[in-house]
Amino acid sequence: MSKSRGRPAGRGKPKRPQRPVRELRLSDRLMRDAVTIVSEDGALEVERWASGWLGAAWSAAGLGERDPEKMFHLEVVGRASTRPSPHGLAAVAALRRIAAPGEWSMLDGTLEILSESQPVPEWSGVPAFEPVRAWRAVDVWDSEHVLFVEFDGQTPHTVMAQISLAGGVLVDKLAALQPGAAETWDRLREPGEVPMPAVECPVEVALAELADALRTTDMTWPRHDDEDFLDLRALAWSRCRSYLPDFRDWQPMSDEEREHLLDGFAPADDAVARSLADLFLDYGDGYMTSGPLCWSPGQVGLFLADWLPRKAALDAEQRAALPEVLRRWTRYALERRAVDPEWISPVVEAVDTFLPAFEEAFDDTATWGPAKRIAAELTARGIDLTDSEAVEDAMRGLNAERLARRLID
Repeated sequence: MSKSRGRPAGRGKPKRPQRPVRELRLSDRLMRDAVTIVSEDGALEVERWASGWLGAAWSAAGLGERDPEKMFHLEVVGRASTRPSPHGLAAVAALRRIAAPGEWSMLDGTLEILSESQPVPEWSGVPAFEPVRAWRAVDVWDSEHVLFVEFDGQTPHTVMAQISLAGGVLVDKLAALQPGAAETWDRLREPGEVPMPAVECPVEVALAELADALRTTDMTWPRHDDEDFLDLRALAWSRCRSYLPDFRDWQPMSDEEREHLLDGFAPADDAVARSLADLFLDYGDGYMTSGPLCWSPGQVGLFLADWLPRKAALDAEQRAALPEVLRRWTRYALERRAVDPEWISPVVEAVDTFLPAFEEAFDDTATWGPAKRIAAELTARGIDLTDSEAVEDAMRGLNAERLARRLID
């Protein structure tokens, strides 16, 4: 007897179409994880938990999403309201502790409804932590600040913020430490590290600087993705938001101050050195947050490897003189700031470290900014860039040529 080979393909009981597996949203994952905080005792741990989830929502948001945390709050509130539960209430209560004031009304309303049928966690009624003391540590180049703010309350602790000023203000890292962290800061520094003593300062000064630095960091794209920053970003904002200062108005250096610095650096007949020093001041005045004389190894690197290749056109004499003149300038600038010679040397040595990167980038036309491209084109046509009338005439001709090419295309 022949053996059955089974049903021919296509016969038999039809298969059910399989539903696509829905990927869990971040808010769904938060709701699942909220069971871990229902019986939590400490308000600080709950705030850290909520801050981590808000950091994840902020980090995952696209460039065009202006209020990712607000949308996240809306999703959590929707899920907690649809299926009331102790952990849903706990999730909303945890977010409420560190939410921005604009979210309070929605979260409070949700808590009021959910608490009618179930108890609110005890930690939700713990008073907010109050700042009591603050310290500020600044390195000798004024290129890095570290803030320590001590908070009193159910669990006394210190919020620490490490802020980089080279290349723009950026909160590099955040941490929640034990009380007294500022006092141990100096003892934990290695002997060879850059001097950075922690000095006590008014609480409102430290929190205002932290809020200003967080605002600038939030405006930076791509978003800062360091885990130590994301986990505590929302918590830090909740502690300093009320101290947020107005945007600072940038005031350019006066002509008198510029001439005074140039005269102290090079004689009037040293045209090459003075023209380069003028570039150093352009960079320092416009891009060095702490001031035009606050050079550091990092600032030298950004200047040589990034700013100068994109922004400036150098003639043969300037390019040949650049390394030595920049060494002299960094030493001159830091001596005027009374920096110890031991910490001037690393800045001067950074010139040689970053010169290869400058050479490579400076000759790569793809890295040039629009202004440098135009300057290079005018120079190639024999235009004296110091003659404003000749530059204006040449620009009119250049713009006319570009318009004609665009119309032809």
